[in-house]
Amino acid sequence: MTENNGRENAKDNDLFFTCSLIDYIARKTKNTRADIVNALGKNRLEKIYELADVYHSDNIDRVSDDFIEEASIKNGGFDNVKECKYAIPSYWDIGKVYKRLIKSVAAEEKTGIIDALMKVYNSFISNKIDDYNSSMYYENPSYLLECYLEDKVI
Repeated sequence: MTENNGRENAKDNDLFFTCSLIDYIARKTKNTRADIVNALGKNRLEKIYELADVYHSDNIDRVSDDFIEEASIKNGGFDNVKECKYAIPSYWDIGKVYKRLIKSVAAEEKTGIIDALMKVYNSFISNKIDDYNSSMYYENPSYLLECYLEDKVI
């Protein structure tokens, strides 16, 4: 039996970092989260997830620049931070929302974490979570999962 001493499972923390980095890159380049996930592609996402403990030790601005350059991510016109009329959640806050949802989707659909990540970010719910003028990003994780599974806000 593995003891975690009150700490999060290491792979959960890696997923949290991966999702936070996606959000950080999206904000920095003014793209949707789906655009970032698709530009990074499955192989880079797997690399980020597998090496997250190393990347997490580095400056996130530098890490994001490396992946922006490597994936040739161009600046877009999506700026959900600028459009926000209320308190703006941090990229860490949003990373936690996505981490919980992706873990639940992977368990529910019996699929790998990166496959679940790609499905979640390319689903309708990603646009809802990323609308910081709505309440979706701070909804209960089980509600977000049900909405995802139903493919609509319920």
